[in-house]
Amino acid sequence: MAKTKSSAGPPRKQRGLNKSGHSMNPERSTENLKGVANPRTKSTIKRLQMYRNFKAKRDSKGKILTPAPFQGWLPSGTMARVEPNPKWFGNSRVIGQNALQKFQDELGAAVKDPYQVVMKATKLPVTLLNEKAKNARVHILDTESFDKVFGPKKSRKRVNLKFRDMESLSQTAVSTQEKYDDSKDHDLVRDNGGVKTAQREWIMGAGQSRRIWNELYKVIDSSDVVMQVLDARDPMGTRSPQLEKFLREEKKHKHLIFILNKVDLIPNWVTQRWVAILSAEYPTIAFHSSLTHPFGKGALINILRQFGKLHEDKKQISVGLIGYPNVGKSSVINTLRSKKVCKVAPIAGETKVWQYITLMRRIFLIDCPGVVNASDETDVDKVLKGVVRVEMVESPEDYIEAVLQRVRKEYLTKTYKVEKWEDHLDFLKQIAMRSGKLLKKGEPDYAVVSRMVLNDWQRGKLPFYVAPAGFEVPLTAKSGQQPTAEGEKIVSTENTEEEAQKDNGAEQDVSKTKKVIITDEGVQNVGSEVEKPSKDDPNPFTVVQDLSQIRVLLDYNEEDNPYPTEEEKKAAQARKRQRDETKEARKSKGKYVAQDSDSDESEFTSDEEDQMGNKAVPLPESPKAKQKLPSKVRRRMEREQKRKKIGTLLLLGATSINYYLFYIRRIKI
Repeated sequence: MAKTKSSAGPPRKQRGLNKSGHSMNPERSTENLKGVANPRTKSTIKRLQMYRNFKAKRDSKGKILTPAPFQGWLPSGTMARVEPNPKWFGNSRVIGQNALQKFQDELGAAVKDPYQVVMKATKLPVTLLNEKAKNARVHILDTESFDKVFGPKKSRKRVNLKFRDMESLSQTAVSTQEKYDDSKDHDLVRDNGGVKTAQREWIMGAGQSRRIWNELYKVIDSSDVVMQVLDARDPMGTRSPQLEKFLREEKKHKHLIFILNKVDLIPNWVTQRWVAILSAEYPTIAFHSSLTHPFGKGALINILRQFGKLHEDKKQISVGLIGYPNVGKSSVINTLRSKKVCKVAPIAGETKVWQYITLMRRIFLIDCPGVVNASDETDVDKVLKGVVRVEMVESPEDYIEAVLQRVRKEYLTKTYKVEKWEDHLDFLKQIAMRSGKLLKKGEPDYAVVSRMVLNDWQRGKLPFYVAPAGFEVPLTAKSGQQPTAEGEKIVSTENTEEEAQKDNGAEQDVSKTKKVIITDEGVQNVGSEVEKPSKDDPNPFTVVQDLSQIRVLLDYNEEDNPYPTEEEKKAAQARKRQRDETKEARKSKGKYVAQDSDSDESEFTSDEEDQMGNKAVPLPESPKAKQKLPSKVRRRMEREQKRKKIGTLLLLGATSINYYLFYIRRIKI
């Protein structure tokens, strides 16, 4: 270290102001500093100078020549003197019990309300107000160790026991015997009748590995706002109470909102009920993921902007999407970006790791793999929730019985053209005979057909939904009256798609919103337009939507949807028109019309197909028939014929061989 020359006397004082722009100069200007968000204050600079010059300069005899920054000029050994001031003997600042109780109640209500945010925390020890010590478990060994009670150094004459005499001990034993339940005793040896439970399939543990949970906690730690995506067909079944409890207790500073995805697969009145129920706990948004016809996109972007305005002190905020596998987390991100930025698939486990996506200049999205909580769910629940991949299941036919119980018979008949069946095996057998999924000697291939049905279930081709408890039947169906515009409608102020994408993601203020009160009886008290809620508003996050604009893609009967909206009627008419065009195309000279996997109705064979034994063999198209077909159907048929492998033919006897040779010659011609 270089030597410095020290001399007796006070430190040198600088004449005038120091005009340098160094960060350690307390006199520098703090305006227009590039790349500096919080410039150093004078107190910070003094503290840093103290760290650098924390030693006093002394002579050879130890006398202080130049004191340290925190030292005074008093000589060593001088006694300190307290300044006489009346404030040392007056009353300190106190607070009454009533004011303290009022503060505790208001703060507790604000913390528990998901629509309120504590902008600035107090410096008071608020945790002391929570009397958790009363309910906490007493650690006996911490209060009295084993040696103080039983050892040679014991300080007590008698050990504390729960029972004073034999009579109290016998009474406790009798009461314990009465409360005993053998069904909860896991150590009890039971007679299983010679039947043991088989080992569980490994695929049923999907979404529970340590790697997946590590990815989840990375997303939670990196997010300011957490969006839990739920399946609208079964919202309560796809919720994660453990994660909600973790965020409520350990991550109180993070915001949680619900995204009710796939609302296009259930009737509008069911969506309205679930939104009303879930909104009482957290802000809930009904959403339909689609690149062409989305729903709820404007409302979701609006609430994200509100969170961005709430955290103006941050350069950007991150929004993490969590939830069960196959609920549509990546599809929500693609919908917000209006292009495919995340890999999506109608099967579980497509997203392997977390990834950052830029939504706006100050808002980032984080995609997360699906996580399944280790709960008491059965294997049937896991398969029907779409948690596992159907092709990985060993015995898929075991889960068809649950599908038949949850889907109405008329929907199954309409989809698979099967009128009657005795059990699930008979149902699969009839589908196999119609679709040609047969094994040797004409035996039905139950595994393949079962996977077809389960895929239709997971991909939303079978109409199904779980209604809220107490609302299994619509209120309009009970009363027999058609809903009015005010009774069954939730008013929305969603931004249009053009406004959401304006200025390449630049933030815009939501100037006006409409407030509603959602109750069990519907939507009431629809207020007029009000100004944008400020930070002091007790309800800064306003989520309002017009659920009547949802385009339901499935045809529900009058019992499930007694009064469809105009959008639903138009969509149903369009689907009916498409089916009629397909039937007309079948009646033309060409007898083969292929349908892709996105159609809402699975048709395996037609009445005009030539039957050879139990195998349905479609005839090829002629050029004239192709010209009469619609362009969409013609292109689809050409793709199907390109994918055919003519080398792998099914030998069905001499007649079949001759027919296939004739078929090959026609293709060559």
